[in-house]
Amino acid sequence: MELCYTLSMIDEDQHVWCGWAAKLRRWGLGDGTATLLEAAGPLTLLAAQVVYLGQPLFSSWLPGSGLKALAGMLEDPTKTQGFVQLLRETPNREPGI
Repeated sequence: MELCYTLSMIDEDQHVWCGWAAKLRRWGLGDGTATLLEAAGPLTLLAAQVVYLGQPLFSSWLPGSGLKALAGMLEDPTKTQGFVQLLRETPNREPGI
């Protein structure tokens, strides 16, 4: 079993990101999501604030720890880039493979 990480993404939310990346790749949305995150640039900070404010609405869609991980990833450019790198990794790096 291989570990899912990148050097710039050693974080307590790493396991959550790995699950997201695996699902996005499985749905064929990995590259598109990575491109969107890269293109959004500073707008990801605004998106993080929307996630924080919308927690009561989003909690039925994503558990609280997932919302915290999403907002944290969006508000920190280093974490966002780490998630983009994770999305661009080869699919054989998915958890459990």
